[in-house]
Amino acid sequence: MDYVIIFLCGLVIGSFLNVCMDRIPKGESVVRPPSHCESCGNRLGWSELVPVLSFLFLKGRCRRCGEKIGWRLPGVEVGSALLLLGLYYLHGANLVFAAHSFFAALLLVIGNIDFRYFRIPNSLIVIGFIAGVIFLFLGGLRDPADSLLGMIAGGLPLLALSVLSPQGMGGGDVKLGALAGFYLGWHQALAVIFLSALLASGTWLLLIAAGIKSRKDPIPFGSFMALSVFIILFWGPQLEEWYVYTLMR
Repeated sequence: MDYVIIFLCGLVIGSFLNVCMDRIPKGESVVRPPSHCESCGNRLGWSELVPVLSFLFLKGRCRRCGEKIGWRLPGVEVGSALLLLGLYYLHGANLVFAAHSFFAALLLVIGNIDFRYFRIPNSLIVIGFIAGVIFLFLGGLRDPADSLLGMIAGGLPLLALSVLSPQGMGGGDVKLGALAGFYLGWHQALAVIFLSALLASGTWLLLIAAGIKSRKDPIPFGSFMALSVFIILFWGPQLEEWYVYTLMR
């Protein structure tokens, strides 16, 4: 029963995250006006706000104007629910679960915005640090020294890259790296940077080879960092063990 409740909560949270993804890049409030169709402005009723089910019932279109809604909305809702479910399975109901769930939800928003607009809003980074400090003092994160070292380990290498290649690494990526290190500690921060670089370069090389992207196209590195954090949150110890075992052979 606990898992059902967590999953349903994740769907509801995902619905709110969709609002954040759409409104924050435009500088709009995430509270007002109430949820509405972006095409015709029709205010959505309660039956149109049920996560996933409303999308399926309406066949992915606005009831009033027939405009396509898009699969991103239910995808984020289900993704949010699965993330919370997985974190609950790993940690149970405690402060670590709360801290990692908050950070994962924040990364869903940041990763989506960076993928679509190639920028990371400073407001989200600030919110992440404020919440991180609260979780740190409540005992939901590692000790303060590890968080501080993690912030340095996550931000400093990316800062150096941004200085050497301003066009290749933005300030938002540097701040996100520092934020990830604050939540995960220095050890996992380095793993996130390495994995992000690997995923970003590999994906972009494939897209360039397929003719989908060119060498001049920007890379949403923040999106790859978000994905890397998700991987580390769930499989960090196993990846570290595999890496050390392979290196020491």
